[in-house]
Amino acid sequence: MKSIVRSSLLLAAFLANLACAQQAAPSAPRKVMDGVPPSKQSQVTFGNYREHPYSQWAFRNAGAPLNVLMVPRAGKIHPLRERFDGSIGQIPVKDANGESRTVDQILADNFTDGYLVLKGDDIRYERYFNGLTSDYQHIWFSATKSLTSTAFGILVAEGKVKLSDSPAKYIPELKGSGFERVTIQNVLDHSSSIDFKENYTDPNSDFLKYYGPAMNMARVPGGRDAEPQTTEIYGIHDFLSKFIRPNSQETAGDVFDYNSANSDVLGWLIARISGLPYDRFIQQHIWSKLGAEHDAYTVIDRAYMGIATGGFNSTLRDAARFGKMILDRGKFNGQQVVPAEWVDASIKLNAKDKEKMKNNERYKGSAWLAYKNMWWILDDRAGEYAAVGIHGQVIYVNRDADIVVVFFSSQPVASAAGNASFWSKILATQAIARTLKTSGRQ
Repeated sequence: MKSIVRSSLLLAAFLANLACAQQAAPSAPRKVMDGVPPSKQSQVTFGNYREHPYSQWAFRNAGAPLNVLMVPRAGKIHPLRERFDGSIGQIPVKDANGESRTVDQILADNFTDGYLVLKGDDIRYERYFNGLTSDYQHIWFSATKSLTSTAFGILVAEGKVKLSDSPAKYIPELKGSGFERVTIQNVLDHSSSIDFKENYTDPNSDFLKYYGPAMNMARVPGGRDAEPQTTEIYGIHDFLSKFIRPNSQETAGDVFDYNSANSDVLGWLIARISGLPYDRFIQQHIWSKLGAEHDAYTVIDRAYMGIATGGFNSTLRDAARFGKMILDRGKFNGQQVVPAEWVDASIKLNAKDKEKMKNNERYKGSAWLAYKNMWWILDDRAGEYAAVGIHGQVIYVNRDADIVVVFFSSQPVASAAGNASFWSKILATQAIARTLKTSGRQ
């Protein structure tokens, strides 16, 4: 367990670094990456890339602080028509604090980087902030999970995997781990009851000591100097197979407990079953079929494997193309990219799905109805659901209103739970959906 001992010794240095960053926050620069070379105060680093305001630059340039692999576009670009409706920005909204605002005001005041409303092939509203433009990729963070589950559905439809099976049936390395006793459906629903809690902020958490460094997305001094020959938990697959244990106090399938490790298991399943690396599978089976305007890219772990839980990056418009494919039940530009039955399965809820969300203290009082197949459900009957990532990344689908809304953000607080900036943007999005539905605008 040399890596664990080493990480523990390095934790003191990490804590000191964190304390310094917190103390420096009040004097953060007004302009990030200011000058050539940048001033020391304005410099984005691997240590501060998720801190505001450095995140405003880093989230649209994730390949600078992180390691990435390309996910190339292919084929003819599917055009999106610019049919902007300026009145959308003036739609009145009660924000998460109960204050009367307009859509424009909410976006301007809540750390938005980009926001787009798509109805059919028409872009009805589009705004950019903080240096983001229609040509810049932006990190999705955990909205990537919904892309991963979408891709996984192709293998399910092909009969290559059963949701009632244990992941260990396909990945023998998981035998003896916390993932052996669970079903793949448990993994898809974050109901695996593993003995590992996801915590982005506590420097003593297992996430920041082991998982984050293995992902190569969290800075622990010396973490990037690790070598596979001397580090037991080198990449994410080592972490999944060697670190994760079952929670003996819970039965798999009974509890909703959001955990990114589940999605990385799904990414591993995709690679093992298909014979293609995660990034290649996404490119061949999803990205190459969306008429994307730009290449995408994905963050990779220390072993240079794609991070299926939170590493995808694309432009706002290309994310909207993915959302439109979901809205249209897996079909895009006349081609069935993903089986409609799999897309529909994400919003086919049972009583237990809803009960698990109600019983999770973290989400009590929130608008989420359930979590299914790595999608967050707001209204199953209306087909209103979303892919969601930390710091305010959302791909929102509303079948009833027949619209897709995508927004990227650099919110200082990672979590969406109780986050007024996040929920103000969701409330604005729902107001837009109601307006475009009831007005009959085409």
